[in-house]
Amino acid sequence: MSHSNPSRASLRRTLRARRRAVPAGERRRAQRRLAENLRRALGPRRVRHVALYLAGDGELDPLPALAQARFQGARLYLPALDRVHRGRMHFRLWRRERRLRANRFGIGEPPRRERARAAWALDAMLVPLVGFDDRGHRLGMGGGFYDRALTDLARRPRRPRLIGVAFEFQRLPRVDEAEWDRPLDQVVTDSRR
Repeated sequence: MSHSNPSRASLRRTLRARRRAVPAGERRRAQRRLAENLRRALGPRRVRHVALYLAGDGELDPLPALAQARFQGARLYLPALDRVHRGRMHFRLWRRERRLRANRFGIGEPPRRERARAAWALDAMLVPLVGFDDRGHRLGMGGGFYDRALTDLARRPRRPRLIGVAFEFQRLPRVDEAEWDRPLDQVVTDSRR
């Protein structure tokens, strides 16, 4: 199924509107539950290099979960659009004390001088999504940035643990996957891991 399919577009609109409508108090409670569920989901796995995203458009924010003691000392990376290869992204080291720069979508990115880390060299990648199913298939925003990054990982000898982050209500009975889709290892929500 292609990204232009009206049912996917309609589903995206509906789920995005529902995410944006979550009240602030409920959102904070969901973030606390997500933090505990993420800790349990990773188990004893050592994570030194973690890619995450800056929440926007009502997405469940993974940042509070990374404040836990088990992530102390871990290096955090944010996606950054590749200026040479349009439609691609890489992950740059995020130093919280340094100002982020907005990309063409208005999303903050670390400055270009920050070190990039190949996606395959990360220990875990927290992936935003609009919808997901129990097989690990995700419905993204439709730009294909994560799809391309995840497809590239399939050709590598090593890859990070791919963890989707979502509200439980974003679970769908089935996401019809496209040829470029790569399933996540797991999805951690505010109510289960």
